[in-house]
Amino acid sequence: MTKALRSIDPALPRDRRPELVWYTSYGSNTHLGRLSAYLEGGCPPGAGRSYPGCRNPAPPARSLPVELTGAMYFATRSPVWRGGRAFYDPGADGRVLARAHLVTVEQFADIAAQEMYREPGGDALDLTEVLTRGRAVLGDGRYETLVCAGQLDGLPALTFTAPWGLHDVPWLAPSLPYLRFLTAGLLCAGAWDVPAVAGYVAACPGARGHWSAAELTALLGARP
Repeated sequence: MTKALRSIDPALPRDRRPELVWYTSYGSNTHLGRLSAYLEGGCPPGAGRSYPGCRNPAPPARSLPVELTGAMYFATRSPVWRGGRAFYDPGADGRVLARAHLVTVEQFADIAAQEMYREPGGDALDLTEVLTRGRAVLGDGRYETLVCAGQLDGLPALTFTAPWGLHDVPWLAPSLPYLRFLTAGLLCAGAWDVPAVAGYVAACPGARGHWSAAELTALLGARP
């Protein structure tokens, strides 16, 4: 079941210097409580790391359920969650359930820095290449590739992922704490019901064969 789902216009935005962007999360940051650790600082329940937070700790102005073209998969061991982490391959077939958070460019830069294991508040994040070409590789790290999926209400829908693709790395099952935030975040977005969220995540490479839809349904019954 889906409802109230916004479509992302795949055309790249004309404004190369926006003040606001849609940070489009497909992993644990779909959950507003988990995202708050990046914004306000702190350690989310079940995580092995505390975050410094953004210079501007304000919550997103809006959060919308969206779908991206491509595939989500789990790979590489996260020292924070002790299991595979979510990555996005925009070139793969399929659809990705996601949640777009309306934040300032500065907040997006600070969130990206923390995902890249850097201190927030450094040099300004140059979005020119990703807004012009749809992709910008800032480094070889796990979340150092920016992707612009298009636009919502004329503003860029941006996310980050790895420079490699779905079939370039071994898949690794995600941990229970990580999936608790990811699945609950998608459910709270309001566009998908429990069977849709549980079935979607259980079918993603890395989770498939390790987490069943029934197990994820039970997990959503005890969501944070």
